[in-house]
Amino acid sequence: MPSIRLAPAKINLTLEVLDRRADGYHGIRSLMVPLALADELTIEPAATFSLSCDVAGLGGDDDLVARAYRAVAPPDAARIALVKRIPTQAGLGGGSSDAAAVLLAAMEGAFGPVPDRDWLAIARSLGSDVPFFLTQSGALVEGTGERVTAVGALPQWHVVIVRPPEVVSTAAAYALLDSYSRPPRPRNISASLRALEALQRGAFDEVVELMHNDFQDAVAGAHATIGVALEALRDAGCAKPLLAGSGSCVFALCRTADERDRIASVLQFPETFASYSTSFAQPAAWRGTVPA
Repeated sequence: MPSIRLAPAKINLTLEVLDRRADGYHGIRSLMVPLALADELTIEPAATFSLSCDVAGLGGDDDLVARAYRAVAPPDAARIALVKRIPTQAGLGGGSSDAAAVLLAAMEGAFGPVPDRDWLAIARSLGSDVPFFLTQSGALVEGTGERVTAVGALPQWHVVIVRPPEVVSTAAAYALLDSYSRPPRPRNISASLRALEALQRGAFDEVVELMHNDFQDAVAGAHATIGVALEALRDAGCAKPLLAGSGSCVFALCRTADERDRIASVLQFPETFASYSTSFAQPAAWRGTVPA
């Protein structure tokens, strides 16, 4: 029987980039939350595996959905149809979320019985954000993405996102950041840990005050359209717009849907930009498998 699984976008309320490690990767410390803005995967039994996508150029053999399916090596083949609603190469984690959705479907038997696997290791092999999406919650993410501490229930807050027309390579963003001098990030005074505690208390103003992204100044300085997007949110009344991941999307956090809709209604930016109004994902909205 076909099933539909939603794969949520994410934002980083904080993103601290730590020193480069001996293996060449940077450590991070980040408070991440899933959004109601989500891709949709329809999974149904088939004689052989196939993947289709409604966006041209996506859905090939190297797509993260196909890679996740191959990593699971399930006993039964499936046809997967992917509907993309999360903008790509935008810092919102859409590809990683799609991959995690396949792993979660496999865990629940969507591809037939699968032996116990090291699901975290599989997730890490697919991408640094994939383990986060396995939590199906907000989380504090550390290491290179493999240390994930779930937040628990999220407040019903809202988000306005602006997408500039250009994309930002994650590798290029790290290289750019490494050219800047940055202060040390001791864990015992981490803004991410303080923001985690404030989020769990539902302390909106405190979370907004603590929001920070180490990439923002460097990436916005190198990509003029990101600066335009940030300024559009400020002009609409947002006190602290923030870069999503390594970009290129930017977002503003809103306490209520009315505030979000007011900001969205007055946003002004060039025609090549786009905006999205969404909210923090609640478990019933996207967790598990929904009958088609």
